[in-house]
Amino acid sequence: METNKGADTLNIRFVKGADYYAISPLINEWWGGRQMSDMLPKLFFDHFQDTSLIAEKDGEIVGFLIGFLSQSNPDESYIHFVGVHPEWRQHAIGTALYDRFTHLVKQNGRHMIRCVTSPVNKASIAYHLKMGFSIEKGDKQIDGVEVNSHYDGPGQDRVLFSKYVD
Repeated sequence: METNKGADTLNIRFVKGADYYAISPLINEWWGGRQMSDMLPKLFFDHFQDTSLIAEKDGEIVGFLIGFLSQSNPDESYIHFVGVHPEWRQHAIGTALYDRFTHLVKQNGRHMIRCVTSPVNKASIAYHLKMGFSIEKGDKQIDGVEVNSHYDGPGQDRVLFSKYVD
């Protein structure tokens, strides 16, 4: 899929296994030095190619979305990891990736998209709310946001999101 914005063309394609080697070194850099690359092992690039996406401008990777269809919940899908190059934020690349994933979800007869983020990631929380996601009820609140304690292990609290698509 190509999206035209003036002279700029954004190409969105499915991931390939080899994309892991291009994206993995960028993750911690794109997250301002936060150690995030361990959250995205190569298996996602090998086993979720039909639902994970790369955004490119002039052959350069400027964004990606790693998502999949739930095997356990037949109406659900899950966005595991999304990244946009810091210099390309505010250019609707994330929106284009989410829109394409939503289209894939609908094509596969799914109606629910789920994702999680850390309560310290205020930008992610705001972005997901802007994209129409709802925050699910947690067992505590941090800065007025519902949080699920120890969701990803001891001390790993998370904000859970869901969005119904028809």
